[in-house]
Amino acid sequence: MALNIKPLADRVLVEPMEAETKTASGIIIPDNAKEKPQKGTVVAIGNGKKDEPLTVKKGDTVLYGKYGGTELKLEGKDYLMMRESDILAII
Repeated sequence: MALNIKPLADRVLVEPMEAETKTASGIIIPDNAKEKPQKGTVVAIGNGKKDEPLTVKKGDTVLYGKYGGTELKLEGKDYLMMRESDILAII
């Protein structure tokens, strides 16, 4: 399904991955104790800045800062709009 949103300049639209519901040892984490995910999938990218093309592409899985980006709700799903410089790594 295509979104009707096109980020501008060096901005990237990221769909965060779901927060962990269990620990490695099998303990169930309640909703109010879940940490905000720091990993997501790039859904849309801008055109980049003059002389600075974007290094991420649509479909990349990325790591970003805990408080990076602006939260959006589009078509019933949560997304983050952030600058490419807020992305820490492509994994």
